Amino acid sequence: PGAVVVWKRNCSHGEQIFDYGGNIRKIMYTTNAVESIHSSFRKVTKKGAFPHENALLKILFLRTKELEKKWDGGRIQQWAMVMNQLLVHDHLKERVKKYLE
Repeated sequence: PGAVVVWKRNCSHGEQIFDYGGNIRKIMYTTNAVESIHSSFRKVTKKGAFPHENALLKILFLRTKELEKKWDGGRIQQWAMVMNQLLVHDHLKERVKKYLE
């Protein structure tokens, strides 16, 4: 009985995904960008030990700057449709408008 209660409670959160259009869901719930960053960080840190914590932080900072340059021109597919779908939802509209100003 306990597992059923937990499943029902979590299932209601999953249903919220379908409140949004497919394009918004793709942006909100995709992990590709995060996985790409993690992979990139692993590549630059796997080579060995660091003399102190600041050395590791510097390498991660520099890698972040490289990724920022690489992704500078990145675009979201069907951005106009995504923006319209975001503005339709009352609870998201104010958040979106704040960044448009």
